[in-house]
Amino acid sequence: MSNRFAFIAVGIGIVLILVYSSIFVVNEREQAIVLRFGEIVDVQTEPGIYFKAPFAFIEADNVQIIEDRVLRFDLDDIRVQVSGGKFYEVDAFVAYRIADARRFRQTVSGSVPLAEQRLRTRLDAALRRVYGLRGFEAALSDERASMMREVRDQLRPDATSLGLEIADVRIRRTDLTQEVSQQTYDRMKAERLAEAERLRARGREAAARIRARADREVIEILASAQRESEILRGEGEAERNATFAQAFQRDEEFFEFYRSMAAYRQALENSGTTMVLSPTSEFFRYFSGDTLRVDSPSGNGNPATSAIPEAPAQSGSAAGAEQPADQTASD
Repeated sequence: MSNRFAFIAVGIGIVLILVYSSIFVVNEREQAIVLRFGEIVDVQTEPGIYFKAPFAFIEADNVQIIEDRVLRFDLDDIRVQVSGGKFYEVDAFVAYRIADARRFRQTVSGSVPLAEQRLRTRLDAALRRVYGLRGFEAALSDERASMMREVRDQLRPDATSLGLEIADVRIRRTDLTQEVSQQTYDRMKAERLAEAERLRARGREAAARIRARADREVIEILASAQRESEILRGEGEAERNATFAQAFQRDEEFFEFYRSMAAYRQALENSGTTMVLSPTSEFFRYFSGDTLRVDSPSGNGNPATSAIPEAPAQSGSAAGAEQPADQTASD
């Protein structure tokens, strides 16, 4: 009885082992390739539970699981040459998926690193071709999208031969190399300095125009003010001359006396000048002993008398007498 149970247990264990080794599960992120003695007999791309021949350890049926997701690999620091002859560094990446598992197994033995290595070489060549037909500015303009599509289209035939499907190609970075960067910096610096000098020249030109306009306005204002002042001065002098004429007509002798006193004051008062004149000269006629009689302006007929002191006695010759500058006349 015990031996029968032992045989039954062994049989159940063998059945379980056979069932376990005959079942494989494919989830939604995977696809499976069934190999029998190294040959592909089936490919499962849909998720689910599948059966195969047991005893994979003797190469009866073997299952290789490969990815069914969109994969990505990056290509960094690619040195490309543009149409102008300069070199630039480019970073790009490729998004792809395994579309044909059978071909993928046949070409690269189902190895993702090996497939990416081959795809990397083709991507490098495609980027060099695309950049070689354009200048550096194209990668920084709206043409960048068309460049990525062109690289993708050039890469697709090679990817299809590997059983891959290219979803997208993106250029992440396009930078100047160290040598070109320094040259570009120097060129941009020279351009900025030239632009600054142009702006300074325009500013100096504008300042000169404003200064010239201001100087012209100053001259015009001064000329206008001088013209008005001359007109006012002329009118004042005319009025003064008219006043003097009226005074001269009223009393000629008093007018002459007043003018002589003004001349004395202007010539002798605080001038610091020594004058050598004859005492009998016409200039000193009001310093003589004669009395100047001036009619009263009131018109009453009574003469007004102004006593003019005699000139001090001079020693020596009259022609050599020296009249001090600070000598004043008293009424």
